[in-house]
Amino acid sequence: MTIILRLFAWSLAAAVAFATLGPAERRPHLNLGQNGEHALAFVLLGLAFGLAYTRNRLHTAAFVIAFTGLIEILQFLAPGRHARMQDFVVDALAASLGLAIAGALDWTIRRTQFAAIGARTKSPRGTTTREDLTSE
Repeated sequence: MTIILRLFAWSLAAAVAFATLGPAERRPHLNLGQNGEHALAFVLLGLAFGLAYTRNRLHTAAFVIAFTGLIEILQFLAPGRHARMQDFVVDALAASLGLAIAGALDWTIRRTQFAAIGARTKSPRGTTTREDLTSE
C-alpha cells in the first residue's frame, strides 16, 4: 500500500508541476478561482505526501513546502508565467492543511488499530501492555 501511495504522491507532484509550469491552455480549469484551484491542488499534494511518508512528518512537511516554493520560483523561467508571493502563501498553507489532515487520519487509523489489538490481547491485570502488543 505504501508503494501505491508514494507513486500517487509523486504522480500528483508531477501533474501539479506541469499544470503550474506548462502552457496555461493545457492545464485544467475549475470554477474555483485562481486561489481555489491552487488550494485544491496543494491540499491534495500535502495529503498525498502526508499519507505516503509517515515516518518523519517534519521532513515530509519541509519537502512539500520547499516543493511549492521551487515551483513558484521556476515560474520566472516559464514563458508567460509569473511568480507571486501570494500564490506561494496560498500553496504552502494549503499543503500544510493537507499534511495536517493526513496526520489526523494516520493518528485515527493507528489509534483504531491499537484499540482493536488491545481488545483481543489483555494482560492478567486486565489492561493491554506494550509487551502484549509486540508478542503477536
